[in-house]
Amino acid sequence: MIPEVLHHCSGVLAVSKPAGLPTQAVAGLASVEVLVRRQLFGAAFAAAVAAGRSRHPGGFLGVPHRLDRLVSGVLLLATSPRAARQLSRQFERRQIEKTYLAVADPVGAWRPAVGEAFRWRDAIRKIPEQPRAEIVSAGDPGGREAVTSGRVIAVRDGKLLLQLQPLTGRMHQLRLQAAARGLPLLGDSHYGGAAAAAAASERPIALHAWAIDFFDPDTGEPVSCRCPLPPGPLWSGWPVYPAEGLSPAGISTRSSPRS
Repeated sequence: MIPEVLHHCSGVLAVSKPAGLPTQAVAGLASVEVLVRRQLFGAAFAAAVAAGRSRHPGGFLGVPHRLDRLVSGVLLLATSPRAARQLSRQFERRQIEKTYLAVADPVGAWRPAVGEAFRWRDAIRKIPEQPRAEIVSAGDPGGREAVTSGRVIAVRDGKLLLQLQPLTGRMHQLRLQAAARGLPLLGDSHYGGAAAAAAASERPIALHAWAIDFFDPDTGEPVSCRCPLPPGPLWSGWPVYPAEGLSPAGISTRSSPRS
């Protein structure tokens, strides 16, 4: 599946990443990077791979942004070194706003109402030698602050549609913070959610990068990219654009890249 292009200007390429496809992967495995390179550079990419060239085969493509393999949604890439530097700087300065949609299957006592806003603040630590993270005490030397703002958009069949805006970027941040509050995401058996009917290696979770807002590297003007919800049982019955028109879940931390 070739990722759909959502935006391409000033060296920034936004694509729609499907769940189950990694952002990057070792040579020989499919990934967003490989498919986009094949789409952009065609024969030049094939020739570079055949010749064993691993550094920017076919042409420049920067990957300043990543999504977990089982997460779908908008992903930012860069088709010029300048755009890659500018986007990386914006990520580092927290000038880029990311908004996710998630379906939670509550197992605890806390059942926030529609429209209710919340803010989660934790310390998260990656578990050594495991592809997992955990919440630790604030004084843990391996813990890093994780902050997420959010609100409930809709309720259906006991499940909650959440709008989540991470203000930091920790490993599995949204999945882990939601699960820790009795709101595991549908399909996320890794952190206590009900498993989807698929092989574990291909199982998507109900977490979708719905929107990303950044500044154009050339003009400095704000740019907003939106990615429709994907088809499939995890999202069946929810509105296609449930968060359209809603303000960000938390207080904006964005400032102009010129500041």
